[in-house]
Amino acid sequence: MTGGAGLIGSHLVDLLLGEGYSVRILDNLEPNTHRNGRPAWINSEAEFVESDIRDRATVTAALAGVDVVFHQAAYGGYMPEISKYVGVNSFGTAQLLEVIRDENLPVRKIIVASSQAVYSEGAGQCEEHGLVFPAVRPIAQLRAGDFSVHCPQCDRPTISQPTPERAPIGGETVYAITKVDQERLVLTWGQQTGVPTVALRYSCTYGPRQSIFNPYTGVIAIFCTRLLNNQPPVLYEDGKQTRDFSYVEDIARANLLAATTDKLDGLAVNVGSGEATPISEIARLIADALNIRIEPRAQGEFRPGEMRHLISDTTRIRAAGYAPQVSLATGIRRYIEWIGQQADVRDYFASAEKMLRAKGIVHRVEG
Repeated sequence: MTGGAGLIGSHLVDLLLGEGYSVRILDNLEPNTHRNGRPAWINSEAEFVESDIRDRATVTAALAGVDVVFHQAAYGGYMPEISKYVGVNSFGTAQLLEVIRDENLPVRKIIVASSQAVYSEGAGQCEEHGLVFPAVRPIAQLRAGDFSVHCPQCDRPTISQPTPERAPIGGETVYAITKVDQERLVLTWGQQTGVPTVALRYSCTYGPRQSIFNPYTGVIAIFCTRLLNNQPPVLYEDGKQTRDFSYVEDIARANLLAATTDKLDGLAVNVGSGEATPISEIARLIADALNIRIEPRAQGEFRPGEMRHLISDTTRIRAAGYAPQVSLATGIRRYIEWIGQQADVRDYFASAEKMLRAKGIVHRVEG
């Protein structure tokens, strides 16, 4: 498993070991996520290889004797390093596939971690045109303070709807572009080689082991660290944008299902709860759970390329036998219990947001 020390990867390792599988982890312990080095949660029953997904020799050695590859390794969030995203996510995936093919390795299946970020915007219902798939909202519209999603045919406001896998993909941030690369590379390679492949489009994943150090990804983790440092959660736009949140153990179970059924082979597959929650509501739920009464702050800023609404249509994976088991309230409580056991929980977001503005990743509404 690549990325087996991370949030999703480490829980998937535990699940696989519990089911009786042998597991080998390849992870470079990215400092932005693992600031203190190798985390204590890496399961001692798994073989651990510390190396970068871009290191061809190590990747080749790590694949020896492997039947199923769970490709979780990726550089994520709203970091500014364009070349690193492409190098780790796009090149790293291409080289992994090339090694398996050229070395004629007996890999029987590959499951790649894709993302809901591959969609430009969530599906919408237009009063006149029915279900539509809007493009990314123009920066000029966002600068004017209009955050709504308009019908691409008549420009009327739309109502958010569950987004099916048939919705157009493209990616509107560097991270999203490279997630499109990863899933298309893996699925196309699978068609060419005959090796079954699955691309799981994760919704917003959270839970214990989500890094408290990385200020660029994971809104639940960011809000927790802000509140624990007596700082208000920061809302982009007006805080009414919605996301589909999935507890990490549910995501791990989806991976195991994809590995053990042929019903999803060759497909991109949404994995989520199928429910939408406003980001402002996430801030309230966390504040209530922590019993820290600090109102979130919307400061007239937005991130270009970010979608307004996303509800995952999970019909495809539910038909294969998947059902999420952990509610949002329970998942947040479990995460807060975990974060309460961590030492030195600092607010890394405050300094990071200055850099995001300077790099043009965050913009301000005019007027």
